Amino acid sequence: MKRFFYLLVLIGLSALVFTLASPLQPHAQADGDPDRPNRKVSRDIVQKVKTGHGADLVRVIIQPVGAWNTSLDYSIEDSGGSNVRRFRNFQVRAVTLSANAAAALANRSDVDYVSLNREVRSLGHLSATTGADQVRTQSGTNSTGLDGTGVGIAIVDSGIDTTHKAFLDRSNNVRVIYSEDFTGEGRTDDPYGHGTHVAALAAGNGRISNAQYLGIAPNANLLNLRVLDSQGVGTTAGVLRALDWIASNQTLYNIRVVNLSLGMPAIDSYRTDPVCRSVRRLVDSGIVVFAAAGNNGVDASGNKVYGHIHSPGNEPSAITVGASNTLGTDGRSDDTVASFSSRGPTRSFFTDANGVIVYDNLIKPDLVAPGNKLIEAQAVNNLLVTDNPTLDAGVSPVDNRKMMYLSGSSMATPVAAGIAALMIQANPSLSPNLIKALMMYTAQPLAGFNMLEQGAGQVNAVGAVKLASLVRTDLNETTTVGDPLLTVTENAPPQNTIADQTFTWSRGVILNYTYATGSDLINKYQTVYRTGGLLADGIITGDGVILPEPGFFSSGIVTGDHILTSNGIITGDGAPFISVSDLWGNLLQDGVFGNGIITGDGIVTGDGIVTGDLAATAQSAAVNGEQSTTMGMQLDDGSDCLHY
Repeated sequence: MKRFFYLLVLIGLSALVFTLASPLQPHAQADGDPDRPNRKVSRDIVQKVKTGHGADLVRVIIQPVGAWNTSLDYSIEDSGGSNVRRFRNFQVRAVTLSANAAAALANRSDVDYVSLNREVRSLGHLSATTGADQVRTQSGTNSTGLDGTGVGIAIVDSGIDTTHKAFLDRSNNVRVIYSEDFTGEGRTDDPYGHGTHVAALAAGNGRISNAQYLGIAPNANLLNLRVLDSQGVGTTAGVLRALDWIASNQTLYNIRVVNLSLGMPAIDSYRTDPVCRSVRRLVDSGIVVFAAAGNNGVDASGNKVYGHIHSPGNEPSAITVGASNTLGTDGRSDDTVASFSSRGPTRSFFTDANGVIVYDNLIKPDLVAPGNKLIEAQAVNNLLVTDNPTLDAGVSPVDNRKMMYLSGSSMATPVAAGIAALMIQANPSLSPNLIKALMMYTAQPLAGFNMLEQGAGQVNAVGAVKLASLVRTDLNETTTVGDPLLTVTENAPPQNTIADQTFTWSRGVILNYTYATGSDLINKYQTVYRTGGLLADGIITGDGVILPEPGFFSSGIVTGDHILTSNGIITGDGAPFISVSDLWGNLLQDGVFGNGIITGDGIVTGDGIVTGDLAATAQSAAVNGEQSTTMGMQLDDGSDCLHY
């Protein structure tokens, strides 16, 4: 096998808005034959072949049927394949070869799917408005309450500036306990500036400005896995290598949470997308994975756009996070879904045996979290601030104490990831599925926004950690559906107060194409909470009928037949927005999904899951906040606060 190298296609990048691919053709084919559908090759490869660029060298990800075999290795070599990258935990290869050869390989019976090694891109009192402050002061676990101690959070991003004060513990030890570069640049710092900000949102300490910019889990350990280069660009193969490393080292570093504030156009169905499959492997091993929804919620004219969830946010097992806007206040009564936050449903797809395109159409995001103009750690001399000086929040003139603004679902995702770390510290026995269910059940639905915009609602650290601490620690594979889930028999009312506002929990969970409600979701063990499955297992969808299959859900669970516009109370309330059968049948109110993207009033645009004209909305991070209001900037006096 020849030596591996990366084939990077460098393009301009906004920190917050993805530039999307051009529309794709309606049917896939292999080896240059436009009349022969091939369900096993991604359409961007097909497009190259069809447009006369079949001889172009491309970097692809090849997934086998079952285990990898030497015959397939020989076939790749005979096809002119080079620079082969193997993975320890995943049955895939990253290979450079011609587009024609890639399409031809997909015809082999031992090949499951061939896709392009696509470009990956990165997509403020935060601790008060999320309830994380209350978790630390009310838990009584130790002198500082729950703060993520001992939990490993893997930040798969553009690197972390480990010299920043935000990443020290109270004994002045750096909490970034491992760093590795997967970009080929040979560095693990953060010249781009995105990963440092993301890491600090999840787990930054409160040393600067008297704990005004406190991360959610300020004593968690961080794993710095750098997959985005100095321009903020990476590849599918780079992300796979980082996820592969996590799979090999999760026990050594107690990696329980993975944060993916990045993404790529969700073209391939989650069933065949290699990153989605790798995410599923991690979730099945007990790691909870958070993925950014994306930042394409509006078109160039400011109209709402549906269907722009990015990969791996289209993976059902991931917790996909959109961005909310706190309007600069700690109180939650005025919070909204940020207009730029990507809306569902997922529009990734596969082609069936008859050549018919089948869209995934999952309800995403699962949750929203604050993500508009948040202030957190600034990496020294980073590109984002160099190109956009107004991103510097003006907190401090000292390099390792500087703070910056950023907006986007990239910022919302580590907020949710930090809450998961607090839940795991409270109860290490929690499975990823149970963490996901508890976070959705305790979320606050935001009035006036439908489930394709906010999922179950805005994250609520107080409620999620409270329930997490009450879950039985002896749950296992033999626990039967309907057994008690909690250690108590009487629950407090399903509500709590944050920043002087009392609100009711959603009391529901999103299940791929529908939602479920009922107090038995937290009073009784449901089989779908186990590790190795999906929350939506056992939900039957067909002819508009939604039923829980016996064995997965107990009685007392109600599933909905509409995606709803919330009235701000519970998941099951609100006006119907679209019926589940219509979603399944590709309809939206008076418009039809067809092969296009839905805009606010059901207007169909484009010919594929992504539209190229959205590049016009790719604004810099400096201007991507919805409001000029921020989460209360406070100058740093240069002294370290250790009372966070």
